[in-house]
Amino acid sequence: MVREIARHLEPLVAEALADTRVVGIVGPRQAGKSTLVQRMVARDETASYVSMDDQRVRTAAEADPGGFVADRPGLLAIDKVQRVPELLLAIKAQVDRDQRPGQFLITGSSALSATRGVSETLAGRIERFELWPFSQGELTGRRESFVDRLLAGVLDTGYRSNLTKADYLERAIAGGFPEAIRRSGHRRAAWFDSYLQTVIEREAPGVAASPRTAELPRLLRLVAARHACVLNVADLARDAGLPQRSVHRYLEVLEAVFLVRRLPAWAANLSQREIRAPKVFLTDSGLAVHLRGADLDVLNRPELALGADGAILEGFVHAELTRQSGWSSGRPELMHYRDRQGAEIDIVLEDRRRRVAAIEVKAGADISPRNARQLATLRDRLGDRFTAGVVLHSGPDVLPLGDRLAAVPTSAIWET
Repeated sequence: MVREIARHLEPLVAEALADTRVVGIVGPRQAGKSTLVQRMVARDETASYVSMDDQRVRTAAEADPGGFVADRPGLLAIDKVQRVPELLLAIKAQVDRDQRPGQFLITGSSALSATRGVSETLAGRIERFELWPFSQGELTGRRESFVDRLLAGVLDTGYRSNLTKADYLERAIAGGFPEAIRRSGHRRAAWFDSYLQTVIEREAPGVAASPRTAELPRLLRLVAARHACVLNVADLARDAGLPQRSVHRYLEVLEAVFLVRRLPAWAANLSQREIRAPKVFLTDSGLAVHLRGADLDVLNRPELALGADGAILEGFVHAELTRQSGWSSGRPELMHYRDRQGAEIDIVLEDRRRRVAAIEVKAGADISPRNARQLATLRDRLGDRFTAGVVLHSGPDVLPLGDRLAAVPTSAIWET
């Protein structure tokens, strides 16, 4: 069963509880946060679990937040804490009085700092993790290390894949949500429709910046049409028939409830990163495909896909790397690169040691040295800081493309 699949973040959460007073797990609704927390609580005889979805529990917490969290003998796991934001201030008071580690494990389906009514972020007292829908490695029972290996300059030239472009597209269309993976065809589409309705009706109104949520479904479809593209807010606002300032607020809401993620631009100068346009992605490739109204037959035929296959596969790769970076030892930041001359690189990884790796995503299997031209330019500019550059493709083999450069089958992300 899908719900029995181990999550790669679990050991890191357990490690954090050993020396941190509060540990938070945030991420999209239905990504598996409750299942993970309940599994961890079941292994600890002193731990207890409560959910703010339970009306009786929520009423008690709202009536007396301080008493609700006070003087617990062991770990208290509070699921969906964003539904009673007053609990965060009570937790702060409790852990300031008692500084033992491992007192609280909290989850939220919206960013806690963006939640309406939250004045306390528990800064200095909390370690926060993002839990996304399943990665491909989690689905196959393998802990991926592709990000760490790439930043260490390791390219497995002997790797060979048996997957085709259609195989990759099938994985992208399914996405990573447990319930969506169980379904197919119109039943998966029905689940995505219900999921979006629930998130927009129940999660979005709790975000502090939330304007009228009735506009969100239409704006989300317009964002899906720009999936894996550089974000032009003026263009998006024109198509939506909304003021730009409203679109900015809507995007903040969609990010806060983990439906949309903006990928910042990479630049050697940190101040330049702030002013360059980000790319925009739906956080799950299956959700992006659903909102675009696409299917395998369309995406696997270039004359019908009209480039959508490349955008969907780039989004799929972005989602996999986002998940994997959560347990990467280097905790890299994901960015994209675009210069004034129009040169682009799909994804750039930079870790805390300022090591840089770069990735281009190609939908097809035919690769030539020209596909690595921008990677080579970045390599030559950065020198020793540049660890590796890869062109991910749907063919079977690893192909050397020059110093620290190679064309690599996309499945290497979760199989190496």
